[in-house]
Amino acid sequence: MTISVLLADDQALVRMAFRSLLDTMPGITVVGESADGAEAVELARRILPDVVLMDVRMPVMDGIEATRRITSGAASRVLILTTFDLDEYAFEGLRAGACGFLLKDVVPAVLQGAIRAVASGDAVLTPRITRGLVDRFAQIAPRPRADDAGARFAHLTAGEREVFHLVAAGLSNAEIAERLFLTEATVKTHITRILTKLELRDRVQVVIFAYEHQLRAQVG
Repeated sequence: MTISVLLADDQALVRMAFRSLLDTMPGITVVGESADGAEAVELARRILPDVVLMDVRMPVMDGIEATRRITSGAASRVLILTTFDLDEYAFEGLRAGACGFLLKDVVPAVLQGAIRAVASGDAVLTPRITRGLVDRFAQIAPRPRADDAGARFAHLTAGEREVFHLVAAGLSNAEIAERLFLTEATVKTHITRILTKLELRDRVQVVIFAYEHQLRAQVG
């Protein structure tokens, strides 16, 4: 099954480099390019790519707003492209609906794996980057949202809460399984139930949910 990709970056050389790279990968095809966020939104709605590789700093409309519009009105999934490991806009991109982010100097194997993972409904955010993002933005100390988050969280079982906190801390499924003496299959089942009960899309949103509602626990 071929995965269709839309490239959104204001630098023509960057788009050309990614297109050349993606064209060598079996099962992945580039179906469009855009030089600004507004064009990316229009193309995403018209050609419905499986995945959008989205730059952040673009003219007319930045990648954050473009991500928000694409994920709210289309089935396409967005991967943010950043230059630095903890780009100041990365977290806002995740809040806007992105499924994760990649560095622009990503190696081909990681890029290919990330696109396939996102197209299949997963999220791309390494534990180290998750921890870094949460630690960095937790300093802002946001106010909890005035919604039913507490009631939804109360529906989690004790075991699901344990898994929730470990996901929010940036641990991978394998690390959670080792920590809680569970199988990875059991961990995946817990995460699926957590996402359903909290009405979240993926593990990236678990991190954001914990951050926004001050539900982070200290994980040693």
